[in-house]
Amino acid sequence: MKVSELARTAGVTAETVRHYTREGLLAPRRDPDNGYQLFNQQDLDRLRFIQQARTLGFRLHEIGEILAHADQGDSPCPLVRDLLASRLPRIHARIAELQALAERMEQAMAAWEHMPDGTPNGHSLCHLIERFPEEP
Repeated sequence: MKVSELARTAGVTAETVRHYTREGLLAPRRDPDNGYQLFNQQDLDRLRFIQQARTLGFRLHEIGEILAHADQGDSPCPLVRDLLASRLPRIHARIAELQALAERMEQAMAAWEHMPDGTPNGHSLCHLIERFPEEP
């Protein structure tokens, strides 16, 4: 199947297929008559795997490592576990940062609810932000 057929079947854009091909994650064969890239069922399975890995937060270079292990006949599962185990604490920390930010935004909205709007006067740009307390 051609790029557009593979993309349609997998539910992605043709540009996604081309990007993954440029990144070396897909390796289509070339039609000797017209030079078109041709993909098969194995490429479709691989594309679906790539998409599933992306939903788990894997980066393309990590997916490339996982695929390389599998292509060599080695189980990539230990690598997959290690990658997620190393990333999970950073994700939890980022979630905590975002929750703290959301709380500060809610505090600001509550504090600003009854404050009047101001206009820039050369000394002040937006008094709502300028008068809001700094982070503790």
